[in-house]
Amino acid sequence: MIALGAGLALGFDGAWVQAAPALSSGSDPIGGLIASQPGNLPVVIGLKLTESAGHARFAVELSDPLEAHVFTLANPNRIVLDLPEVLWRVQNEARPSGRGLIRSYRYGLFSKGNSRFVIDLSGPVKVAEPKILPPEGAASFRLVLDVEPTTVEDFALHSGWPTHVASAPGAPARAPAPQSKSPTVRHTIILDAGHGGIDPGTHGASGLQEKDLVLSVTKELRKTLEATGRYRVQLTRDNDTFIPLRERVSIARAVHGYLFVSLHADSNDHREIRGASVYTLSEDAPDREAARLADKENMSDTIAGVDLTGENSPVASILIDLAQRDTMNRSVRFAETVLGSLPSATAVRATNPHRAAGFAVLKAPDVPSVLIELGYLTNADDERVMVTQAWRTHVAQAIAASIDAHFAAQPGQTTRQAANP
Repeated sequence: MIALGAGLALGFDGAWVQAAPALSSGSDPIGGLIASQPGNLPVVIGLKLTESAGHARFAVELSDPLEAHVFTLANPNRIVLDLPEVLWRVQNEARPSGRGLIRSYRYGLFSKGNSRFVIDLSGPVKVAEPKILPPEGAASFRLVLDVEPTTVEDFALHSGWPTHVASAPGAPARAPAPQSKSPTVRHTIILDAGHGGIDPGTHGASGLQEKDLVLSVTKELRKTLEATGRYRVQLTRDNDTFIPLRERVSIARAVHGYLFVSLHADSNDHREIRGASVYTLSEDAPDREAARLADKENMSDTIAGVDLTGENSPVASILIDLAQRDTMNRSVRFAETVLGSLPSATAVRATNPHRAAGFAVLKAPDVPSVLIELGYLTNADDERVMVTQAWRTHVAQAIAASIDAHFAAQPGQTTRQAANP
């Protein structure tokens, strides 16, 4: 562990560089999604990256000195920097050459009051004691951080999740306490906006980010459902914050959810492919494209610098329990209902719109769950409608209608399915 005297902020790698401005607390490409209020937060102004054979140096420009912490994690090898919440106002972002120690980097809000920056490495490294330089002859404070190669054994010896970091996985989930139910509210619906904070998901040609788009639709869907008076709605996140996948599932169970709906936006190398699709859980997905998508989405925790040590949980055995089988069957029925409603609001993928894959976020053993890919941000037609308020409103109404239809088909269901702990 190295205690830094100032915070770090770095831009995304080439694939995400267009999305970087939306990570700040300024305006976002679809409007209304503000990560935090500026207040008196420190400001990250710029970044310089110098690379040479066997060496990399970051020089970060800061408005104020602040405390941050650096540690390394293996498998995959990466450097993680935790710091207080800052404003990302990076004017000049350096890009790695791709031939040195640094493969890529990303940053964003990790949790309330805490920002995180993750550096992906091409091999094992050691991080030298950072140097904090005052603004002598410059307009800002500067943090200089040197990274050099080391052996696999040395990297492993000095890597690992700090035991005192409160945000380490394994800590109790930050699920809100269940509210007392009104007699008119029969079902708790969990709405999960995918990605968030340091994990932006995919992005479109215009810079529209998946994490912002799905949060906007999620809030619109909450408003639509609550207006009926028939549901209590719980969001896994209601701002630009990273929530680990396991914690999203824990939130659904902690508030006794009747239905879990996770919203995402897809990407595809074949940019002509467009339209929404709905996924349900399968541990043996025969669809290679679905399996690749699940692998990508399940990397969310790694992207945010979460330590996955000991991640093998009882979920794998729960999946074969009868309760899980019944839950999966109800998930499939709801997925088909969603696909019946969506065409009234948006394009639906022409082939195989209902797919199955091993998404970690769908593994609550006793809460029927679906993952809705709202469309493809890599398709110009999909992205063009996704930025509009009318599209978001219509999609939210269509999903709400499918939720109404799902419960209307099960009028006698008043209790939540029991499952093994």
